Amino acid sequence: MLIAMAGLPGTGKSTLAGHIGARLGAAVVSVDPIEAAILTAGIDRDQPTGLAAYLVAETIAQSVLSAGQTIVVDAVNAVGPAREQWVALAERAGVPLRFVETTCSDHQLHRERLEARVRLVPEIAEPTRHAVEQSLEEYGQWEGVSATVPRLSVDTAKPVETNVASAIAFLAG
Repeated sequence: MLIAMAGLPGTGKSTLAGHIGARLGAAVVSVDPIEAAILTAGIDRDQPTGLAAYLVAETIAQSVLSAGQTIVVDAVNAVGPAREQWVALAERAGVPLRFVETTCSDHQLHRERLEARVRLVPEIAEPTRHAVEQSLEEYGQWEGVSATVPRLSVDTAKPVETNVASAIAFLAG
């Protein structure tokens, strides 16, 4: 199975992806460290490093799926083309695709998470609350083929274990 995460920075995608991966014994590939590695390699920031990171994640995911394993892709997947990328991969690999989208209804909690984040990816700056608010304006509606794929939306203002249980039940169904 291909599990693609979606949601704005600071909403708990990586945390939930890690828990899902651990519970299912699935590989987890995250776009952010891939982009950091691209930047560390000396690729200029004015290049489409985000796109490159998504393509590398897709290649890794395809390899894992070809080996008969489940993979969780940890990425924002804010726009249709990013989501459709996973639809196409699932079709090519002949595996089911499920989206797990994270939101955080508690705006103060979301702000606190963003301010407290300390990533081990120095090449990529932490997004500010202002940047996330701008991203929210650009966050695409679920349209096209990706809108027909089963999707669970979880509110990460709820306890992590509640959301993990919901996600595992959704993925098993």
